[in-house]
Amino acid sequence: MLRGVVSVVVLLTLLVGLLWTFQRSLIYLPDDGPVGAAGTVLPGARDVALTTDDGLALAAWHLPAAAPGAPTVLVANGNGGHRGLRAPLARALNAEGLSVLLFDYRGYGGNPGSPSEAGLALDVRAARDFLVADVGVPQERLLYFGESLGAAVVTELATEHPPAGLVLRSPFVDLPSVGRVHYPFLPVGLLLRERHPVAEALATVRVPTTVVYGSRDTIVPPEQSRSVADAAAQLHRVVEVPGADHNDPVLLDGPEVVGAVVELARPAG
Repeated sequence: MLRGVVSVVVLLTLLVGLLWTFQRSLIYLPDDGPVGAAGTVLPGARDVALTTDDGLALAAWHLPAAAPGAPTVLVANGNGGHRGLRAPLARALNAEGLSVLLFDYRGYGGNPGSPSEAGLALDVRAARDFLVADVGVPQERLLYFGESLGAAVVTELATEHPPAGLVLRSPFVDLPSVGRVHYPFLPVGLLLRERHPVAEALATVRVPTTVVYGSRDTIVPPEQSRSVADAAAQLHRVVEVPGADHNDPVLLDGPEVVGAVVELARPAG
């Protein structure tokens, strides 16, 4: 029996050590491409480069609206894939008269660097800076859309640079809360260096906020997205997509998602 207990302890210690060492590899799942040129994947878009404060050049696509001065949506991706996978969302939003910026974080889509919580915060600031300084988008016409992990990224950005509106798709309360769901046998709260505290940050953001989630999400439990909505300082609307799981197409560019963004964009327009 003692030998069995020792074996279990050794195994758990090894598992904890691996989680501590390689946790970013479990959180961030970049697809490094190739992504392709903007015009071939997203007709009408142009390739642009974003420069971060720590000197990285990040690839992005800017898709302008037909009408000058239209509201612009800054899209922050989830933890997997690259911007090319979000092209259907950009097309759908553009068809509704909105300009869109798709970008990849460091380490994603062929970009240099390695992703981290602090790094992603710099990346999304570079995206906003491009839209405000280079394109000339005023704050009152700029909306943030964050998908899952991206919801954490844009919420943190909004604490410093509030947009006209905020749409959070499948947001989690914070990263440890999601980790406890998937690794209930580990002290995730003690081990995680990355925190991404969405609900806590959102409580300080006083802009119209819409939360969209799937009722059968197996990655981010629906109750966590509802808790995020409850924490919002200025909740506009909660949209539950019946039967939708985390990566279902309906949560990429379905009518509920697109409609939530367009609804917030109308006052901005």
